[in-house]
This record gives sequence, C-alpha cells and structure tokens, in this order.
Amino acid sequence: MERRTYSAKPTDVARGWYIVDAEGKTLGRIASAIAATLRGKTKAIYTPHIDTGDFVVVINAEKVKVTGNKEREKFYYRHSGYPGGLRQTALRDVRARHPERIIESAVRGMLPHTTLGRQQFKKLKVYAGSSHPHAAQNPEPLALDHTADRA
Repeated sequence: MERRTYSAKPTDVARGWYIVDAEGKTLGRIASAIAATLRGKTKAIYTPHIDTGDFVVVINAEKVKVTGNKEREKFYYRHSGYPGGLRQTALRDVRARHPERIIESAVRGMLPHTTLGRQQFKKLKVYAGSSHPHAAQNPEPLALDHTADRA
C-alpha cells in the first residue's frame, strides 16, 4: 500500500468560529492557544503553507491577567525611524487606552512574520468588553488548558 502525505488545498478548509473570554486568564497562555487555532494547528488537515485556521473572537480583553510585575515593568516599543525616535509605552498605559492591543500584540508575535501570518492574524477579532458583533456566526467556546490558571 502506497502512503502519501496529505496536503490541504484552500478549498478543503472549513472555517469555524471560536470565542474566548479573557477575564482572569493569563495573557501568554491564551495567546498561544489562540495562535495555534488561527494557524490551524489544532486540525488534522494542518498544512504549513496553507491557512487552515479558524476565526477567534476574544471578549473582555481589558480583564486579561499578567503575572509578576509586568503591569508596570513590561513595555511596548516603537520607533519613528528618526534619531531619538524610540517610544515606549507601559502595559498599564496600553490597558487604559487600548486594552485589545495587549492580546493582539501577544498573538501577532506568535504567528509567522510572513504574508501567511498576516492573513491568519486577520481572523482574530478582539473586543475590550463582553459584547461583540459576531453572534450570527455562533462561535463555540475555545477549549483552553486551565491547569495553570487555578492559582
């Protein structure tokens, strides 16, 4: 019997919708689960060069938990391209102004930095509060490993 490696085609992919409530969850742990779902690594038809992932809706992004002193010691950096143009923003300031960017930044860093990664990132929808406009898609709760969040 001849065995061949299965390679998914873009027409073979059935996209699902998942919802994650970030309230009280640790940032890095939910970000890695979301990134794996966006890439399609949780599916049997995963193919590295094809976007086989699902859509993920994150609610309550403003209530995500970070451990240790990260609330005041973690910084997000950007540079204007000009001399002296480095700007830094503390996590607590980002949480106050744009809380959805905390999760978006963590997930973006876990996706490939290629055109495929940008395409996968577009399937992430993050909302600061508990309401979202994707109820018509009937998102299912995303199964996360809760063993580390019991503290």
